[in-house]
Amino acid sequence: MNSTDMPRPKPGVLDIAAYVPGRETAHGVAKVYKLSSNESPLGPSPKVAEAIAARSANLAIYPDGSAHVLREAIGRAYGLNPGNILCGNGSDELLGLLCQTYLGPGDEGLFTEHGFLVYKIQIMAAGATPVTVADNDDLNADVDRILAAVTERTKLVFLANPNNPTGTYVPVNEVKRLHAALPRHVILVLDAAYAEYVRRNDYEAGIELVSASPNVVMTRTFSKIHGLAGLRIGWMYAHEAIIDACNRVRGPFNVNALAIVAGAAAIGDREHVERAVEHNEAWLGRVSEGLQALGLSVTPSVGNFVLVHFPTTPGKTAAEADEYLCARGYVLRRVSGYGLPDALRMTIGEAEANLGVLEALREFMAQAS
Repeated sequence: MNSTDMPRPKPGVLDIAAYVPGRETAHGVAKVYKLSSNESPLGPSPKVAEAIAARSANLAIYPDGSAHVLREAIGRAYGLNPGNILCGNGSDELLGLLCQTYLGPGDEGLFTEHGFLVYKIQIMAAGATPVTVADNDDLNADVDRILAAVTERTKLVFLANPNNPTGTYVPVNEVKRLHAALPRHVILVLDAAYAEYVRRNDYEAGIELVSASPNVVMTRTFSKIHGLAGLRIGWMYAHEAIIDACNRVRGPFNVNALAIVAGAAAIGDREHVERAVEHNEAWLGRVSEGLQALGLSVTPSVGNFVLVHFPTTPGKTAAEADEYLCARGYVLRRVSGYGLPDALRMTIGEAEANLGVLEALREFMAQAS
């Protein structure tokens, strides 16, 4: 069949570079340690299994289209009005909803150089123009550069805070300065997927700014600290006008029944969340110091992962380290798609995995010398 006879997607779709997730497995090894997707090594709260078992008896029944139980649970956990909360099939869906609702041909969406790849994908899918803003020398977002890139066509500004894959963050005063200088019709989207891990006095996830502003949105996820990546649950907090507009675009049953009850159970188990935080705190510094002791550069991180920079010398490159680690069952994340071809991102995993990577990289660096 001639290609001209085939159905064609709308203009711009085939220009999108599809999202490529991290490698999931390694072959020829007895045990695989997956440290490529920033998943929680502790898994979900035990209360999640109980909630899922109870709801599983009624899978023939549609879920609550408004995810009322989940929104109420989130509201209780953070002291928020459930009417200002919208839940989604992961925060990815919510980012897409914002683009579909507020962007169109001729509009621009801004994001930072090493920001989440989904921003560009969703901006282009909405028919709008993606605008990439360079990070500073520390691989962190630069507020002045973001503001300089804003034009009359700008409608959305995405800021991952903390940022993935760099692990860097923008202090709250700088976030407020960014917001104050944006035109009122521009929405600032604060993607706070890793907020629970941050232990810095000058950091805020965005709740206060959203509460005081009609043009700020905060998105969050259950995939990281709550250990529910497999159920795909996200939520956003925004002014009621933004929630109303996005509700008109989203699918009627976008969050499945098991995800609703699982999310409600997870967010209510504060002790489990604290255990996850404590585990990360115990290992983040230890892993970073261990990597630096091997002569590798590590970008200071406030998340549950570290960005490890490798030399460009043959025998010591990130690509070669990745293959060496995979051959031993340690699966990290290549981040060439983020403009970081000489780095690997490592999730903070269980003790055995963390120590195993350090030992394997010690052998790799010694071999490569």
